[in-house]
Amino acid sequence: MTHRTMEDFARACGVSRPTLSKYFDDPASVKPATRQRIEAALATSDYRPNLFARNLNRKRTRSIGILVPTVADPFYAAMVGRLELSLRGAGYWPVVISSHSSRELEAEATRTLLSLKVSGALIAPLGQRSDRRALEKLRAAIPIVYFDTFLEGDTPFVGNNNGQSVSTMVEYLCRSGDAPVYFDIPHVNHNSDERLASYIAAMQRLGCEPVVIGDTRNYTWDFERIGYEQAQSIFESGRPPASTILCANDRLAFGVMAAAHERGLRVGRGADCHLRIAAHDDHPLSRYACPALTTMTQDAPAMAGHSVEILLQRLDVQQTAPATKLRIDATLAMRQSA
Repeated sequence: MTHRTMEDFARACGVSRPTLSKYFDDPASVKPATRQRIEAALATSDYRPNLFARNLNRKRTRSIGILVPTVADPFYAAMVGRLELSLRGAGYWPVVISSHSSRELEAEATRTLLSLKVSGALIAPLGQRSDRRALEKLRAAIPIVYFDTFLEGDTPFVGNNNGQSVSTMVEYLCRSGDAPVYFDIPHVNHNSDERLASYIAAMQRLGCEPVVIGDTRNYTWDFERIGYEQAQSIFESGRPPASTILCANDRLAFGVMAAAHERGLRVGRGADCHLRIAAHDDHPLSRYACPALTTMTQDAPAMAGHSVEILLQRLDVQQTAPATKLRIDATLAMRQSA
């Protein structure tokens, strides 16, 4: 049976339009007998409500924005998946937007979220390149929570405890072999700064001289390429700078390992190996690298769960909720590369 409007369908159900609208908002909010009548009619009708149009007529919707620098990165892809499921379980509809590592597209995304009247947003900001005024305008309009990295201010944040994770890796590498040099990446956000600072502090605490390599001047998220090209240049100039290299993240390490392979440098922890390589993040492909990459595993499920929990709390109490800054410890994944 065809019903073109909500009014038509309400008459067919024998209920008022407000009652039908209330059902579509929350089926449990209407009497069981009324709910059964509506659901029986739905089973024989092709009518479905235009939820998007209905949402736009409200001051706020049951939608939550998710904004990330890129969904091509497996870490962000996994985080988006976890956030989506958590939000759906709480009765919210996720709206996912990627800024594609672009300042302009990130700012445009904030305007889009405002136009969609989302109730709140979970945001992994670009960091150094972010349009802070655009994000501040969004924060002033709706509750938001930063995850993975943050911008200065009193916005809630959930991310990795870089101080704990990098120092854990440095201590392990020093305990199991030569002290590592640190292969840095462009400082695109606060994670880069924090990891470098943690490496230097851990090395000094252990009585070792910190050594940092890598050209960090150019802003880019193309970490595999810069790891490969810069390691190529280093290896071609002579032997590796040290027998152990700690890379700022796994994607950088993939490029360094590829360059080492081309130079005939064997990576691993065996007596016949030339080089140990370790990193950070536990990228989904890290365990399948050759050799499998020793790394620090970020607790992505906890990061996603706490991000959603804090946002939902702020939707309930708005301004009275404290601006939580939660840093979650990582765990060491010991594999064949170090």
